[in-house]
Amino acid sequence: MAILSRVAPDLPDLGPAAPLSGLHPWHNTPDERPLATAGLRGRVVLVHFWTYVCANCVRTLPYVRALDCSYRARGLTVVGVHTPEVQSDRNPRRVAEAVSRLRVQYAVGMDNDFIAWNAWSVAHWPSLFLVDGTGRVRYRHVGEGSYRDHERAVQALLAEADAAAGRSSSTARAASRPGAPLTAPPGCAPEPAR
Repeated sequence: MAILSRVAPDLPDLGPAAPLSGLHPWHNTPDERPLATAGLRGRVVLVHFWTYVCANCVRTLPYVRALDCSYRARGLTVVGVHTPEVQSDRNPRRVAEAVSRLRVQYAVGMDNDFIAWNAWSVAHWPSLFLVDGTGRVRYRHVGEGSYRDHERAVQALLAEADAAAGRSSSTARAASRPGAPLTAPPGCAPEPAR
């Protein structure tokens, strides 16, 4: 049975988020230490399964980067899970170069043994999950597109987290207004496809 919230009624409870275990090495974390799933509790978390050799994945990155840039300060944590499609994208040095070249600034853990991939029941690249502050998966998308839906879901979950903590925020107000324009700070908007 789906649990619906008052703030995000169209985002059903899809079950508990799987742990982010088995990821090694990590890129863009302090001293390349792993992110602890418990340390993410209370934050809205976007988990993005991707690989740098997948054109579909690379085309989603500007939008994921824009969400990170726009909502990090409001409580969103983006975690990239780099799961290899071919042998060459198992190499940590190549993944680090791709993370740098593709301007990914959020944490990326390598999932060469498909541990997280299997735990999250992923079947296709790219896959995106949104986890609420209580550790429940509330949104899932496979493939490209639906970027405005992703942002609306992020806004709704941030508003829900604010409401649960007794805070008011611009995110809560924006998410509550139907048709509210989706905005990004300067420098956060996705680049046009080339």
